[in-house]
Amino acid sequence: MGHSKQIRILLLNEMEKLEKTLFRLEQGFELQFRLGPTLQGKAVTVYTNYPFPGETFNREKFRSLDWENPTEREDDSDKYCKLNLQQSGSFQYYFLQGNEKSGGGYIVVDPILRVGADNRMLPLDCVTLQTFLAKCLGPFDEWESRLRVAKESGYNMIHFTPLQTLGLSRSCYSLANQLELNPDFSRPNRKYTWNDVGQLVEKLKKEWNILCITDVVYNHTAANSKWIQEHPECAYNLVNSPHLKPAWILDRALWHFSLDVAEGKYKEKGIPALIENDHHMNSIRKIIWEDIFPKLKLWEFFQVDINKAVEQFRRLLTQGNRRVTKSDPNQHLKIIQDPEYRRFGCTVDMNIALATFIPHDNGPAAIEECCNWFRKRIEELNSERHQLINYHQEQAVNCLLGNVFYERLAGHGPKLGAVTRKHPLVTRYFTFPFEEMDFSMEESMIHLPNKACFLMAHNGWVMGDDPLRNFAEPGSDVYLRRELICWGDSVKLRYGNKPEDCPYLWAHMKKYTEITATYFQGVRLDNCHSTPLHVAEHRSVYDALPSTTIVSMACCASGSTRGYDELVPHQISVVSEERFYTKWNPEALPSNPGEVNFQSGIIAARCAINKLHQELGAKGFIQVYVDQVDEDIVAVTRHSPSIHQSVVAVSRTAFRNPKTSFYSKEVPQMCIPGKIEEVVLEARTIERNVKPYRKDENSINGMPDITVEIREHIQLNESKIVKQAGVATKGPNEYIQEIEFENLSPGSVIIFRVSLDPHAQVAVGILRNHLTQFSPHFKSGSLAVDNSDPILKIPFASIASKLTLAELNQILYRCESEEQEDGGGCYDIPNWSALKYAGLQGLMSVLAEIRPKNDLGHPFCNNLRSGDWMIDYVCNRLISRSGTIAEVGKWLQAMFFYLKQIPRYLIPCYFDAILIGAYTTLLDIAWKQMSSFVQNGSTFVKHLSLGSVQMCGVGKFPCLPILSPALMDVPYRLNEITKEKEQCCVSLAAGLPHFSSGIFRCWGRDTFIALRGILLITGRYVEARNIILAFAGTLRHGLIPNLLGEGTYARYNCRDAVWWWLQCIQDYCKMVPNGLDILKCPVSRMYPTDDSAPLPAGTLDQPLFEVIQEAVQRHMQGIQFRERNAGPQIDRNMKDEGFNITAGVDEETGFVYGGNRFNCGTWMDKMGESDRARNRGIPATPRDGSAVEIVGLSKSAARWLLELSKKNIFPYHEVTVKRHGKVVKVSYDEWNRKIQDNFEKLFHVSEDPSDLNEKHPNLIHKRGIYKDSYGASSPWCDYQLRPNFTIAMVVAPELFTTEKAWKALEIAEKKLLGPLGMKTLDPDDMVYCGIYDNALDNDNYNLAKGFNYHQGPEWLWPIGYFLRAKLYFSRLMGPETTAKTIVLVKNVLSRHYVHLERSPWKGLPELTNENAQYCPFSCETQAWSIATILETLYDL
Repeated sequence: MGHSKQIRILLLNEMEKLEKTLFRLEQGFELQFRLGPTLQGKAVTVYTNYPFPGETFNREKFRSLDWENPTEREDDSDKYCKLNLQQSGSFQYYFLQGNEKSGGGYIVVDPILRVGADNRMLPLDCVTLQTFLAKCLGPFDEWESRLRVAKESGYNMIHFTPLQTLGLSRSCYSLANQLELNPDFSRPNRKYTWNDVGQLVEKLKKEWNILCITDVVYNHTAANSKWIQEHPECAYNLVNSPHLKPAWILDRALWHFSLDVAEGKYKEKGIPALIENDHHMNSIRKIIWEDIFPKLKLWEFFQVDINKAVEQFRRLLTQGNRRVTKSDPNQHLKIIQDPEYRRFGCTVDMNIALATFIPHDNGPAAIEECCNWFRKRIEELNSERHQLINYHQEQAVNCLLGNVFYERLAGHGPKLGAVTRKHPLVTRYFTFPFEEMDFSMEESMIHLPNKACFLMAHNGWVMGDDPLRNFAEPGSDVYLRRELICWGDSVKLRYGNKPEDCPYLWAHMKKYTEITATYFQGVRLDNCHSTPLHVAEHRSVYDALPSTTIVSMACCASGSTRGYDELVPHQISVVSEERFYTKWNPEALPSNPGEVNFQSGIIAARCAINKLHQELGAKGFIQVYVDQVDEDIVAVTRHSPSIHQSVVAVSRTAFRNPKTSFYSKEVPQMCIPGKIEEVVLEARTIERNVKPYRKDENSINGMPDITVEIREHIQLNESKIVKQAGVATKGPNEYIQEIEFENLSPGSVIIFRVSLDPHAQVAVGILRNHLTQFSPHFKSGSLAVDNSDPILKIPFASIASKLTLAELNQILYRCESEEQEDGGGCYDIPNWSALKYAGLQGLMSVLAEIRPKNDLGHPFCNNLRSGDWMIDYVCNRLISRSGTIAEVGKWLQAMFFYLKQIPRYLIPCYFDAILIGAYTTLLDIAWKQMSSFVQNGSTFVKHLSLGSVQMCGVGKFPCLPILSPALMDVPYRLNEITKEKEQCCVSLAAGLPHFSSGIFRCWGRDTFIALRGILLITGRYVEARNIILAFAGTLRHGLIPNLLGEGTYARYNCRDAVWWWLQCIQDYCKMVPNGLDILKCPVSRMYPTDDSAPLPAGTLDQPLFEVIQEAVQRHMQGIQFRERNAGPQIDRNMKDEGFNITAGVDEETGFVYGGNRFNCGTWMDKMGESDRARNRGIPATPRDGSAVEIVGLSKSAARWLLELSKKNIFPYHEVTVKRHGKVVKVSYDEWNRKIQDNFEKLFHVSEDPSDLNEKHPNLIHKRGIYKDSYGASSPWCDYQLRPNFTIAMVVAPELFTTEKAWKALEIAEKKLLGPLGMKTLDPDDMVYCGIYDNALDNDNYNLAKGFNYHQGPEWLWPIGYFLRAKLYFSRLMGPETTAKTIVLVKNVLSRHYVHLERSPWKGLPELTNENAQYCPFSCETQAWSIATILETLYDL
């Protein structure tokens, strides 16, 4: 098996905003976009700008992706579109629903980096990078000697700050000319060019194995850039951004204020040039509020000229022909901002004004009154604007004072001292390239375009703002509110949205980008938001080494800045630093400030740590574990999951200076599992006897008196940091090395390389070898041996291929009560809970939760690490059974033999790997035994079809009555106790865990509602036949029992099971090849007469067609009997009358009827149990009379038997009954016609109030629906809206007129459709309650003891019939309706798929509370719920 492609799946969900999430992928991966539950069934198109293979990337060019649906049918669970990622870069995707954008995001595909003359690969996780400030490298011909420090320190990537000409501030990120190499790098006699830079970069890559990257700075340029003066449109100036005018006015006023403070003009008012205390700060606030703001009147830029507006309004009123075109009555008068931002330049919409203020006549008084109202409204609007500007001004003063405090008073600030022209009170926000002039004259400039275009906004950053928001665009008040932390040396650049918006700027920056991309291997996009971490300046120098080690142990690229390793004791300023970096010289003395080597700072240790970082990244040490041993000691482990080698770095940090702070001498002992192969590195920060640090004038020098003492690749006994190391065993196969330290002083590190104990290494290798049959990813580290258990020489798939589906039920599933019946139970995890199943699914459900979070602290994992109990349980449970099941157990036992020999901490990981391999193989074997519909079906279909394995099994005691000995293909087994041959047919559990064992496992109604979906659609025809015939053998009184009780304890108290049974026989005949043969199969009658004792199988056999005829004949004759053993011994809640059973067929209508108000003969069978609420013995939903689904099922049976009798396949054409003392013959044709003629007439609630067929027009509360029953003893029950009519629609669609059916389905959808199930009662009904609580006992008649079981809670199985009915009738309504219906169906089914995937039971529940809330009283997985959803998928 070759290496399979790595696939990554991105689920798309409606309105999911992922624009700020970046999905990181690798070249060679396949990215699949799949539909999340909210989008399944909908018309979704995915677009991306990832180019076609061979095409060049264009960010603006998007293409749609084609959907692939491997199964091309039923649902959208497997539908995907894909990208084969062969090109690196960042790409965008978005998706539409119809024509509306519904979501999107970004992916980044990692580049493949290559270095060296041989162009070898450098994995991204191996990158160790060092940053250099380019201006500190000195003349270009000296660069190599300064860059060599990075090479010798083991770095493989250098990051340069921009190499371009710098602006006046000399900041590394304020560029005067983006296209020109900084002339500082040239000599008077030699001008260096970009080509020289390119040659050096290439040399570093080829000869030094170092890649080079640099910054691109797009969002600003130096204020003194020549090109910006020639192209002022490239900046935010007062011509192209007039919204900045008020902010500019404020900025100039503050500048003049600052000059006055500097000159001492405000000293008298409490503001000296040197700001020193809160009093000075308060005085600044006072002056601004009382002197500056009132003079500026900034609010006028946002207000309307009242007199001018009123005059215009008056003119319009008096021109008699005023035509008002007010478009929207909800539009109110509001101020329209003047786009040029002139004082009082704003306006209002006069159309809205004329429609709002209407004079009652044309006289002058009325017009004057109207104008006054208008004036008053404008005054109010102006006042609102005034308040808004006041609010902005408050923020401006707060920000300004915050800035002054930081720059002049704060302990951690720069303490700028007195206010001067060079250090003004606040940084200017705008350029002013003109002569100084009086403030009053300055304002006129904002309206002169040839001057205003040079008044440009500086750049900066806004604390706590969205970094993706452009704060200089209209709609942002950042400049007015003084929220910008401003860089006064740089002008913010204004790109617009596309090149046409600012052609020069886009062209200029394109050239800049091309230069950078031509000469460097990568770029860093500078976002200019980096701020100094002042905390770093207070850290002890001893912490440099431990911090370096901790960071380098991370499983990703890591880096540092030049100066850190040399222990430069201050921050190197990107603005003010002008000295040069030191050069490399192996011979240099510590006292030489201009040169460094391995004796300088921590360079020697850095080199060793960088080499280790690169090795761990290249060799797949991808697992990281961090342990904070105590407040100063941190242990970081990098582990390789394929060779199980670890590297453990123990660092003792020294954030506080060890000379002046207390550090404990007691260092805790450490336990390291495995065998320590070597000490990779031990290093201590030490002092040496040289003159202490003095800041050099020419070189950026470090501290000469601190260095590291290092030793590499030594044995444990040679260590100076480890006192002693003992070996403790924690079990037969687990070695623990106990480390005691003696010299782990603050500022030291020790790094161990640890392997497994050799014996355990062999066991892991053997395990990995046997696991390669499941996945090639176990190849690395695998070890083939000949002496393993012979069973391991056989592939697991060939052992398991002999399993039947009934045996798979035992291996994979079986809940607690099923397992108890066989004398066992589910595994119980201490301090947690028992598993849901005794079989593998019980374990897999828990592991599925643990795996994504790698939750190794889970009680399940603790249990595996603590002992072999769970491991033994898994295999012994299977070995105790016989045949192939035991063989599977023996294979697991042989694998577990090696599992037990590896260290306990690895057991959860390999236990999971063994189980995944076995489990996935077993699922494939299950699907291979099912129908082509399942085998070729979607993931949803396949996973749902496993419900058939889950629900169908054989226990120690067979549940079904014994079939006729004359029947072929019946499974037999040897009874372990009696040693006699016995039948072992699978039976179908109604639901888990409540209806899974003993007499409560099998129910006639549940079995036959579920049989088509669980057994026929999945292709399990023999099992379906056996169940049909076994129940046929129990026919009595013309009824199929509800509770089967193996036939001998059967209860014949349901009216519907016999009709579901007949429907299943019909489905069997139609779906199974030669299915009609079942009609001739022998049925062993247990009760040939109503009163006979149960007969042994084979005593009296009849062909199935005779049993069918008897069932129909008994109904035509009329059924009336009293249940055997009536009383509390068979039903403790039933009233005496409830044990009287009646059923029959109405002579007039042909409808099957039955029941009384004290029993419930249909699936809605809740019997009251509460004495407190006085509902004991009263059915909540008797549904007596003719229940709609029984009428539908009987019509289906009549039609089918009529068809068969016409072809003489069914030998009877009629039923003979006695009526009024005469023998009467009723033909199938006559019965079929009667139901057809009467059904819609009597069941449909007409839209016509005068419909004569309506007996109780006063009870109608919804028209256009179908009644739930006809002829109920409580007539209002007939008119309740419930989902049962949809069953009739599916089994007998001919009863319904298409338009009426569709209308009723639409009402059901609106009123009854829930997320997972159907509400069992109309929410408008007065007894509706959607929450089922069977434990609640109170005075509420309608709720106590779960009386509302079928009065609102959302049951799942009816949703299958609702969706199937929708699909059937939508096809008759036309293609457009069909398409919409398929969307609905797929969307509803997607929610079932999500539930199924998340459920630890791997099933669909019996019911949910309203809106799909979890119901603790529901079965967690129910046969008929799974069945009807499978049937819906089959119909799709």
